Amino acid sequence: MSMYENIENYLAHNNLMPIRYAHKEIKKMVKGFKEKLGEGGYGSVFKGKLSSGTCVAIKLLSKSKGNGHDFISEVATIGRIHHQNVVKLIGFCVEGSRRALVYEFMSNGSLDRIIFSKDKSIDFGYDKIYNISIGIARGIAYLHHGCEMQILHFDIKPHNILLDDNFIPKVSDFGLAKLYPTNNNIATMTTAGGTIGYMAPELFYKNIGRISHKSDVYSFGMLLMEMASKRKNLNSHAEHSSQIFFPSWVYESIREEKDIEMEDITEEEKKIAKKMIIVALWCIQMNPNDRPSMNKVIEMLEGNMENLEIPPNFSLYPYETNEYSKETLVSEFVSSSSYSSKMSTNPNKEY
Repeated sequence: MSMYENIENYLAHNNLMPIRYAHKEIKKMVKGFKEKLGEGGYGSVFKGKLSSGTCVAIKLLSKSKGNGHDFISEVATIGRIHHQNVVKLIGFCVEGSRRALVYEFMSNGSLDRIIFSKDKSIDFGYDKIYNISIGIARGIAYLHHGCEMQILHFDIKPHNILLDDNFIPKVSDFGLAKLYPTNNNIATMTTAGGTIGYMAPELFYKNIGRISHKSDVYSFGMLLMEMASKRKNLNSHAEHSSQIFFPSWVYESIREEKDIEMEDITEEEKKIAKKMIIVALWCIQMNPNDRPSMNKVIEMLEGNMENLEIPPNFSLYPYETNEYSKETLVSEFVSSSSYSSKMSTNPNKEY
C-alpha cells in the first residue's frame, strides 16, 4: 500500500486547484466506458461528460511507477498552472489503486494524426502548421520560464500535443515532468525518461552536457522537424540511405543551397517549411549550450527569414570521426541497442 499512501500523503499536504472526484463520479462521467479515445502503457483514455454537459477526457491509470510518483508528478505540475497552450487538468480521482485524471476535451485529437495523415481530404496547410508550432513553443516556454517553478516536460512529441476545436495546440502528459527552482538551470536525474527519437542526447551521453530545460528544446526541435516535413524523422524505407534520417539529409541540402524536395507544396509554403527546419536544426544541436532557449525559439519563428542563419554544424553523435560514414552513423542511430534499451516509455502510446 506504500504507493497509495505516498499519493494520499502528497494530496493531504498540498492545496490543489483541480477537483477531487470519487470513483463513482468518474464512472458516471464515462457512462459505461463506451467511447475510448486512446490507449497506451499508462492505461486508457475515455471521453466523458461533466454534470454541466461539458465534455472531458478521462485518463484511467492502470500502472504507476516509482511509488505513484508519475501520478503525483502529473497532478503537481499541471494542477498548478494555467496557460492557453497547456492542457487544463479539471480534476482527479484516487481511491486506493484506482486513479484517474480528468482533462478538458480536445476535439481534434493529437497532432500526430494531422501531420502524419495519409488522408488527402484533410486540408491542413503550412499556415496552420506554422501557427501550431508557435503555440507549442509558447506552451513549453511558459513551463520553463513563466511559472514560479521551472517545469521540465521530458516527453515532447506529436502524441503529446493535443488540438482543441480551433486547432489551438496544448502540451499534455506530464507523467515524466520534473519541477525545479527557476534559478536552477541544471536538472538532477537518476534515470532517463522519454520517447526514442525525441530524447536529447545528454540523456544518454554524459560527456555532452548536463540535463536541463535545453533537453525539452531538443525534443521540440525533433517535433518541429516532423511538422515541417510532414513525415517521421526516421524513415527506414527511404530511397537513398542519406535520406533515412531526415534532419541530417535536409541540413546538407540547405547548407549546399539545394531545393528541399517536398510533395504538393507551393513556393510560399516551402519558405515557411524552410524557416521551421532551420529553427529545428538549431534546437537539435548536439551540445545543449548551442541550443536556443524556448523564448529565443519563439523569437526566431516569429522573426524574418532573412535574419535566420543556418547552424554551423550538425551531427548525430557526440563522436563523429572520419572512420564513420554518414550511412554508418544513421544506421547506428536507428538500431543502436544502447540507445533503444534506455527507452522508458512506449513510443507508440497515444492520448
